[in-house]
Amino acid sequence: RLIAEGDFQGAIKKLKEKNVLPAVCGRVCPQEDQCEKICVLAKKFEPVAIGRLERFAADWERAHGESSVPKIPGSTGKKVAIIGAGPGGLTVAGDLIMEGHAVTIFEALHKPGGVLVYGIPEFRLSKAIVYREVDYLVKCGVALIVDFIVGKTATIDQLLEDFDAIYIGTGAGLPWFMNIPGENLNGVYSANEYLTRSNLMKAYLFPEYDTPIVRGKRVAVIGGGNVAMDCARTALRLGADEVHNVYRRSRKEMPAREEEIHHAKEEGIIFDILTLPVK
Repeated sequence: RLIAEGDFQGAIKKLKEKNVLPAVCGRVCPQEDQCEKICVLAKKFEPVAIGRLERFAADWERAHGESSVPKIPGSTGKKVAIIGAGPGGLTVAGDLIMEGHAVTIFEALHKPGGVLVYGIPEFRLSKAIVYREVDYLVKCGVALIVDFIVGKTATIDQLLEDFDAIYIGTGAGLPWFMNIPGENLNGVYSANEYLTRSNLMKAYLFPEYDTPIVRGKRVAVIGGGNVAMDCARTALRLGADEVHNVYRRSRKEMPAREEEIHHAKEEGIIFDILTLPVK
């Protein structure tokens, strides 16, 4: 309603009451399966375009140099440690700081953002946008410590000596493999490794950056989700002549968002449906 009334600053303030990552959610969240899916208008018409409106409000704030930092409640005296600066950890940090708790995020990597920076490619979500959202949390009072590996730099027990509670938001970073012959060959990557090398470690600038990656001319990406679409489109940008998306079920059953599949097709990705590699 505030956007319809032209009160864009009021709109972003209202959004941030419930969501500390509006610019991120407006770009990469599957709104069509979540908030927009249950919109009552969808029973007769198109649902309210919540994702696009959220993105618009966040982008308006960024374009106008505004920064709507809310009034932080008085301190409760409680201290919370958050392990992991990914979307889960950042969201929890935003919620807790607004409850008046002191919040410190511990991130193992040298950059905050988690999957938002190492997993989602730049062409889908600019790292500058992620870092702006992180900067907003810092302005709200969240402390951020990077290059801190819990278990090595300090243990959980050691953290509990200084904090009243700990939230573990380390994500699900371990890949699942297919257990078929050949998956250990050179040039075979898990999606996490492939995207991390490409996004965070800047493998596309090798040898300027010392993280190499195999740039195949013909690339197969196995799987039909959003991450598979990211890998396929990244492979094109790394110089592949031909990229195949290999999926074991039907096109209708692909879990990727429709817009991601559309973009992949638009860029020339070849879809091999009802196909399951055996080696």
